[in-house]
Amino acid sequence: MSIRFTKMHGLGNDFILINCLECKLRESAEGGLPELARKICDRHFGVGSDGLILALPSKAASFRMRIFNSDGSEAEMCGNGLRCFASFVRDEGLTSERELLVETLAGIKKADLTVKGGKVESVRVDMGAPLLDRKDIPMKGSGSRAIGEKIRLMGERIEATCLSMGNPHCVVFVDKVDTFPVEKMGPALENHNLFPRRTNAEFVQVISQSELRMRVWERGAGETLACGTGASAAVVAASLTGRTGRRVVVHLPGGDLKIEWNASDDHVYMTGPVETVFRGEWLIGGL
Repeated sequence: MSIRFTKMHGLGNDFILINCLECKLRESAEGGLPELARKICDRHFGVGSDGLILALPSKAASFRMRIFNSDGSEAEMCGNGLRCFASFVRDEGLTSERELLVETLAGIKKADLTVKGGKVESVRVDMGAPLLDRKDIPMKGSGSRAIGEKIRLMGERIEATCLSMGNPHCVVFVDKVDTFPVEKMGPALENHNLFPRRTNAEFVQVISQSELRMRVWERGAGETLACGTGASAAVVAASLTGRTGRRVVVHLPGGDLKIEWNASDDHVYMTGPVETVFRGEWLIGGL
């Protein structure tokens, strides 16, 4: 059996997208969807990507999005993935709308598409309101919130602000992000016993009141070139701790995201580009 797919990326955060309104994947096959994600995302033996995204029908929204990390774990939400998803369903001819409601495990999200010359140029996503209470992240420890909290990590004490953007995030502000040992500290934070469902870890350098530079270690995928929920979490954390305002450009290795934490509705809005790389067929599916 072969599976038709599209390879896309948002600022280098890349995904394999499958139209499951037409292609019915059998979850009961050996390993199921997690195993398919591990195989197809493998950069040596598969297509290669940070995650696998499935476009599915929804009774509550325009479409339903499921996303699996490259390690096979299912994520609640992904900002860059959602931008790719919105462009994908339009490119597939599944919709002609420029405003979409997408059902995710983190709730229904709204995506507004900017289309020029018939091509989706950028997507603005309503990421929803940040969740700051420990029980909502989820995160262990005392106190209702973790803002500027000291965490023991690899023999050191680091200061972190933790929150959920539909998925867990731990934001650490550093002096020089380019030389920070993300490859060591990232997995240590991801798997810290404070986070029962693991966490994404953002390492952030403040440039000005309206600019941040960030590297991210994504739960289930490792260091990636960009992360939409991570950039959103970084701006919330920076604003909460007085480091920036609420409208910030976040510079990531893959490019820039515009983030606004709106004071009137408490929602975070993320705007960024999306690109289609290629389309193909996966021949070693088994599903």
